[in-house]
Amino acid sequence: MMDIIKSRHSIRKYTDRQISRKDLEQILEAGNFAPNAGGGQRSMMVAIHDKALATQIGKMNMANFDRSRLAGSFVSKEQPSTIDDATIKNGFYDAPTVVAIFSQGNFMFRTADAFCIAENMLLQATELGIASCIVSRGEETFDSEEGRAFMKKWKVPDNYVCQCFVILGYIDGEEPVSKPRRMGRIQIVE
Repeated sequence: MMDIIKSRHSIRKYTDRQISRKDLEQILEAGNFAPNAGGGQRSMMVAIHDKALATQIGKMNMANFDRSRLAGSFVSKEQPSTIDDATIKNGFYDAPTVVAIFSQGNFMFRTADAFCIAENMLLQATELGIASCIVSRGEETFDSEEGRAFMKKWKVPDNYVCQCFVILGYIDGEEPVSKPRRMGRIQIVE
C-alpha cells in the first residue's frame, strides 16, 4: 500500500485513450467503500465515461474561475495546472473520464466524505496504472442552468452539491518525480 501511496501523482496531461469500463467500475467501487461520517453514505458519484461530455463539463468548471482567490502561483513545470497556465480552458485537462462526487448539501461532513471517496479512487487508479487528479470547483461548475440540468438528468438529488471531481486517463509524457517532503510537517506528541 505504501508503494501505491508514494507512486500516486496528480496528472494534468492526458492522452485521448479512454480507460476501460471494467477499470472504471473498479475505481468507482473503491470510492464506494471509502470512509464516510457516521456510515451514512450521503455522497454519490456520477462517472462521465465520454470524452466529449467530460470536455464540456471541464469547460464549465473553468467558466467562472476566479484567479484572484489563488493562494499560490506555481504548481508544476512537468504537469502545469490552471494556476500555472491561464490559457487552460478545460479544468479537467482533457482527461477522457471524469467522476463528479456529490454530497448532501446540508451535511456538516460533506467535503470530508467526498475527498475520502476521491482519495480511494486515486489509489485504486494508481494500482491499475491509470493517471488521476482531484479537481475542485465542483459547486461552481454546476451553479448554472446548464449545470442544474445535468444534475437533474443524472438524478442527483436537489439538495446535493458537487464537492470535487476525479479525472482519469493515461498520462501524456513521463511520470513526474515525487517532490522531497518538507521537514516539520509531522509531530508526535507522547
